[in-house]
Amino acid sequence: MSKVGLIVPTLNAGRLWESWLKAFEQQTRKPDCLLLIDSSSSDETVAMARAHGFDAQVIPKSEFNHGGTRQFGVNRLAEVDIIVFLTQDALLASPDAIERLLASFADQRVGAIYGRQLPHRNAGPIATHARLFNYPDESQLRGLADRARYGIKTVFISNSFAAYRRNALMQVGGFPVDTIMNEDTYVAGKMLVSGWKIAYCAEAQVFHSHDYGFLDEFKRYFDIGVFHTHTAWLQQTFGGASGEGLRFVISEMRYLIKHAPWLIPSAALRTGLKWFGFKLGALHKGLPPAIRRGFSLHKTYWLNAMS
Repeated sequence: MSKVGLIVPTLNAGRLWESWLKAFEQQTRKPDCLLLIDSSSSDETVAMARAHGFDAQVIPKSEFNHGGTRQFGVNRLAEVDIIVFLTQDALLASPDAIERLLASFADQRVGAIYGRQLPHRNAGPIATHARLFNYPDESQLRGLADRARYGIKTVFISNSFAAYRRNALMQVGGFPVDTIMNEDTYVAGKMLVSGWKIAYCAEAQVFHSHDYGFLDEFKRYFDIGVFHTHTAWLQQTFGGASGEGLRFVISEMRYLIKHAPWLIPSAALRTGLKWFGFKLGALHKGLPPAIRRGFSLHKTYWLNAMS
């Protein structure tokens, strides 16, 4: 039986953390090794995790990096065969969520799996639609040959609830240590090019959604633009993001017309901010360092970024 490890990056997990730990305790398949990587929380996040059996490694907040921190955890769990990732705000939706996720590894071609993210019960209509759009109710198995059908969505995956076959992850060099975000997408692309498949398990579910403010939407897409500029091979291999973006906007408008028509102006403004942020992110090399940091949601990235 494969040895399984769990890695959870945290920072001031807050009120949801108790519910998160309770949902984890109810799992029918608990990982064999539990690792928390905490960015110097000032609340009880670390103490509560240790009380539930986690090995907690505390790092300075300035050292957190989406890819580098996760690879630090992978290196610490050198003895495990499969590595599960969760985030502090992804609440396991059923006691068999992890068990269902791991079941997809029965297919030896699968290098990574991600589960379905449902909107939190108090999520607004815009956040709800985003989860319904990106996480359908039917499972998928995607390989490189499927890029003609799925385009850039072929590499879609989320480390908020995902699992990786260790030998597949290490075969492609592990997580990048110098990416601003989307370390999961980067690895998925590398795996697909190397002949592995990516599985989406709709039956393995967490509650996870965000009601972003206007400024956060802009900053998030600025960072996405930065990411794609540094990983041009992804769009060259799997196709550009504009087609998927248009499909999302059309779907969102249809959803809001039916469920929350008063939010259509807000959604339209968000779409404009996303587009503007993405374009500026793609042109970030021409911006002064202070502007880059100001426009970014992940400001610590720029402390070590060279371009």
